[in-house]
Amino acid sequence: MSKGKNQHVTPHPNGGWQVKGEGNSRATARTKTQTQAIKIARSISRNQESELVIHRSNGEIRDKDSHGHDPFPPRG
Repeated sequence: MSKGKNQHVTPHPNGGWQVKGEGNSRATARTKTQTQAIKIARSISRNQESELVIHRSNGEIRDKDSHGHDPFPPRG
């Protein structure tokens, strides 16, 4: 199974928030709130078994969530 593109939640240049697949020039989705964008991006990243990267309004990475195969899973 191939790994999907990482999904990034970033501020949209014209206001609101966007979900963009890594390397894509266009947004997959544009929303009014970051919460809405995170919900969409999480669904896509789970489906594609990729990583979700959430950015702050200044562009810094706020959080990451991996939905794919983790080569270094935490010890139980």
